[in-house]
Amino acid sequence: MNQRSGGTDDLGALAPWAQELAQTFVSLSSDIALVLDDAGVITSVAQAGQEPISPTAAQWIGRPWVETVSGGTRRKVEALLQDVTSTGLARRREVNHPGAGGTDIPVAYTAIRLGRNGPVIAVGRDMRAIAAIQQRFLDAQQDLERGYWRARQAETHERQLLQVLTDAVLVVDAATLTIVSANRTAANWLASSGALAGQSVEALFDARSRGPIHQLLVTARSSGRPVELRARLLGNPVAASVAATPFRATDTQRLLVRMRTTGAPAAAVPGAPLREAAAVTDSVGNILSCDAAFVALMKADDDGALIGKSVAQWLGEPADELAALLQEVRHAGLAERAAVPLRVPESLPVQLSATWLTEGDQECIGLVLRQTPPRVAEFGEAQAAFAQAWTRLCEQLGTASLPDMLRDATALAEQHFIRMALERACGDTVVAAGLLGVSPQSLARPGDRKIDSP
Repeated sequence: MNQRSGGTDDLGALAPWAQELAQTFVSLSSDIALVLDDAGVITSVAQAGQEPISPTAAQWIGRPWVETVSGGTRRKVEALLQDVTSTGLARRREVNHPGAGGTDIPVAYTAIRLGRNGPVIAVGRDMRAIAAIQQRFLDAQQDLERGYWRARQAETHERQLLQVLTDAVLVVDAATLTIVSANRTAANWLASSGALAGQSVEALFDARSRGPIHQLLVTARSSGRPVELRARLLGNPVAASVAATPFRATDTQRLLVRMRTTGAPAAAVPGAPLREAAAVTDSVGNILSCDAAFVALMKADDDGALIGKSVAQWLGEPADELAALLQEVRHAGLAERAAVPLRVPESLPVQLSATWLTEGDQECIGLVLRQTPPRVAEFGEAQAAFAQAWTRLCEQLGTASLPDMLRDATALAEQHFIRMALERACGDTVVAAGLLGVSPQSLARPGDRKIDSP
C-alpha cells in the first residue's frame, strides 16, 4: 500500500504540468491528448500539428468529454472514466468523434490520473488509417465472396441447363410406381421399352437394380424428400444417376424421376432438326439463365439482354398461354406444346417442352425450344420445280439413250432429296446428312453432291 501511495503521490507531483505533458504525449507517440477534471470536463486539448483529428477540437474545452463523441460510443467514454477513477489507469478503448460530412473519426484512447486527486490525461491515437486498411480488407473479402457465389451460381445454372437438355424425366404415380408421362429425352432414350406410360418404373432397370430402385421410390414417397442413387438401365451397361423427388399434382402424389448418364444417346427425334435451345426460368417465367442456342434463337446479343425478362415477350398467343403452360408444369411436372409462335420479330413456330426443376430452394422451370420441321405444304415450290424437271427429262425419250436418261434421273432425284433434307433440317448439314444416311463431309465437299435447282 505504501508503495502504491508513493507512486500516486509521485504522479500527483506532475499535476501542475498536465497541459505540458499532454503536448509531450502528442509530440512523442499520439495524435491527440485531452486534460480532464474530476467531472470529465475537458480543460485542455493538444493535437498533432500536421493533420489534426478535428480542426474544431479547441471548442471542446469546457465541455464534458462524453459530449464530444458519437452517441454509440458514449458508454465507452463513461467506462474509461470509471476505470481511471477506481484504478488510476484505464485500458485502451476506441471511440468515435463526429467528423465533417457526417463521417465518424475513430480514435483509440487510454487515460491516466496524475495523483490521487489530480487531473486525468486521455491520450488518443487516430485510427482512420487502420480503419481504412480494415475496410479495404473487408471490401476485398466481400469481392471474393461475391465472386465465389457468382461462380457457384454460374455452375448451378450450367448444371440446370444441361439437365434441361439431356436428362430423361419421368412423372411417376407415387402409389402404384407406374409411369404417368415422360419427356422427349426419356421417350427416345427408352424407346426400346415401348410406350412408357403405364409401365412400372422398375421394369426399365436391370434385374439387379430393381430392388434399389424400388427402395428409392418408396423412400422418396414416405420421406417427402429427394433421394438419389446409381443404377443400371435394362440393356445399358452404363450406370445412370437416378433421382426421385416427390411433389403433389392436385390431390395426387407424384414422383419426378430424373435420370442422366454419359452413355445416354442424344435427345434427337428422327426427322427433326437438332436445334434445341434451353432456358431456366422462375415460377412465373422470368429468365434466370439460358444457353447460347437460346440467345441465338431470340436474336439477342448475349444472355445479359435476356436475363430477368419474361419469356412471355417472345412466346405465346394469346398472352396467357405461357401462364397456362407454367401452371401445368408446376402441377404435372412436365408440359409440352407442339407448336407455339416465337416472335423474333417474325413469327416462327417452335415446339416447347417444360420441366419442373427440383434442385435448390428456388422453384425453377426448364424450357426447351425446338424449331419445328417444315410442313409438307412448305415443299410445294420444290415439288413443282422437281415435277417440271422430270417432265423435261421425260420429253427426251427418243432423243437420248436410256443410260443417259437414267444418269440424269439419278442426279435429279439426288438433288431433290438433298434439298428436302436441308430444308427439313433448317440448313443444318449434319442433321441433313443423318436423314440421308450419308456423312456430313460428303454434303460439304464441292462437286460431290450438287444441290442446285434442276
